[in-house]
Amino acid sequence: MYQAHFKLKKEPFGMSPDPYCLFKTQSHQEALSGLSYALLDSKGFVILTGEVGTGKTTVLSRALRMMPETRAVFSMVLNPTLTPDEFLEAVLTDFGLENIPSSKLHRLSRLQQFLTEEHANGRTCVLVIDEAHKLSPEVFEEIRLLTNFENAQRKLLQIVLVGQTELRDVLNRADLRQLKQRIALRLQLEPLSIAEVDQYIRFRWASAGAEEALPFDEGAIQAIGKASRGLPRGINALCDNALILAYGSGDARVTAVHAQQAIRELDLVREEESQPASKVNGVPQPEKQNGLNPVAASETLRLPPPTGVIVPLELKTLQRYSPKERKPPLLMRWAGRLKLAAVERQS
Repeated sequence: MYQAHFKLKKEPFGMSPDPYCLFKTQSHQEALSGLSYALLDSKGFVILTGEVGTGKTTVLSRALRMMPETRAVFSMVLNPTLTPDEFLEAVLTDFGLENIPSSKLHRLSRLQQFLTEEHANGRTCVLVIDEAHKLSPEVFEEIRLLTNFENAQRKLLQIVLVGQTELRDVLNRADLRQLKQRIALRLQLEPLSIAEVDQYIRFRWASAGAEEALPFDEGAIQAIGKASRGLPRGINALCDNALILAYGSGDARVTAVHAQQAIRELDLVREEESQPASKVNGVPQPEKQNGLNPVAASETLRLPPPTGVIVPLELKTLQRYSPKERKPPLLMRWAGRLKLAAVERQS
């Protein structure tokens, strides 16, 4: 939508994991190096954890792409809510095996034969399980048993469990102690610091083939970093929405005003900021204006369009919002900008 306006070759803040746009903080670099080392050296069992949106899938995709196809074959289980039988079937299917037996004994025998043949051909077999914190105890036991596939020199199946931080708590349960003891490497992704948020936004901007300097001012970056809590997925969503708002207003710069508007649109206002002023941690706060705190009230988006620009009805509507008025959904305003739909306001 805004690529031409900001002279970009592609979308800079896409929500899909892009292994070629991996911004390497220290924790991301350590995770990438650790995964590559564990898989290439056949360590057997690795876990990768992190908060939602820290980039686990991106790091994993980058690590897997670093392994030559001649040296590795992968099976990825993306749905954790499976029975033990369904889980084993999913593993075999994603390894590319056909005519899967109905008997569990024959399935395990087929898998062992496959692993042995791939090892003889010099290829590492890697099983990746996403959302692993949601696995049932029965499936965890199946995973533990799969680690028994080995020869005298190495593990025949490399297993990577990827999940949110609660996966560590799950693995600390007494009934999973045997599985926990087999973990060869634990990797953890951390949120970005404010300084890293700035670097991340600049990195993504440059990766999009930008011809001009980053249009985000310092206030916008600070607001985005705070609201996103340093999570790359949240940063992408806020930056993308802030750019849309700047484009819709015909502005060449993304300011704190646009950032705060995007934060409100995505409902990312912190809980303490949405409480009555007198009840925030028991400390008296400044009086609100028109239902907003002074900062939010001063940052309501009312930017005039550049001279000579024809402003569609939906953008005029955007500029004259008052805090008490109901705003059309953001998607409808985008559609109106593209002339795919008209934005109608309720009187």
